[in-house]
Amino acid sequence: MIGKVEEYLIRKIQDEGAIHITLIDPEKVTLESAIFTSSESESCGSSAIMIGGTTLASSSLLDNITKAVRSSVKIPVILFPNNITGISEHADAIWFMSLLNSADPYFIAGAQVLAAPLIKKLGLEAIPLGYIIVGEGGSAGVIGKAWPIPYNKPELAVAHALAAQFLGMRFVYLEAGSGVNQPVPVKMIRMVREAVDTVLIVGGGIKTRDQAERAVKAGADIIVTGTVIEDSRGEEVKSKLVEIIEGVREGARSKLKERRR
Repeated sequence: MIGKVEEYLIRKIQDEGAIHITLIDPEKVTLESAIFTSSESESCGSSAIMIGGTTLASSSLLDNITKAVRSSVKIPVILFPNNITGISEHADAIWFMSLLNSADPYFIAGAQVLAAPLIKKLGLEAIPLGYIIVGEGGSAGVIGKAWPIPYNKPELAVAHALAAQFLGMRFVYLEAGSGVNQPVPVKMIRMVREAVDTVLIVGGGIKTRDQAERAVKAGADIIVTGTVIEDSRGEEVKSKLVEIIEGVREGARSKLKERRR
């Protein structure tokens, strides 16, 4: 069953062509900075806030940050869990994600089995997501014991994305890794977009307006940025958000024009 947050995301993508989501890592922010970043993200045009970190081990820290963020914005707050410790009752939804190219079955289905009863008990909306790590992979690749898909092998990304769709996952996430030097290549995004009907999320290494615009033009429905915001301070946060979101919107305008032809 599709829940309210998923319906909201799909409707926004249909109306706007593509959207931006800000990722907040609880281990890299204070309560004050989390509230500031989420509020600025909403005012600049982000469609949702994702909360999660690669090495997060403290459930109380996650609860405090999630509760603070949710109280400061009207847009949805979605958990981006690295493990069963990444669950909080204070969010609106959770990406129920499987790391499809992990070498460890725990990250493909084991953690999900352990987490499912708690997610049900808390009443969190679970959004099925196929998570695919590419390129450098960053910390997520190391922690998730992934075999990152090489940038020059886009056909492997296509195969994983198709597997996600055939397994019933309605979202696919191409993840280059937090703070990496190079984002997901345009060719890989385009090939995956042409192969699957799912919502396509792209994140990792997107630091400029141009990179965001190219990713959307290639077929990304959602652009996620985190590190580029974490590395900014004060007014820099707003200016960087505006830059990235303008890139998303410009790419989206091109997509909508193509759709009308």
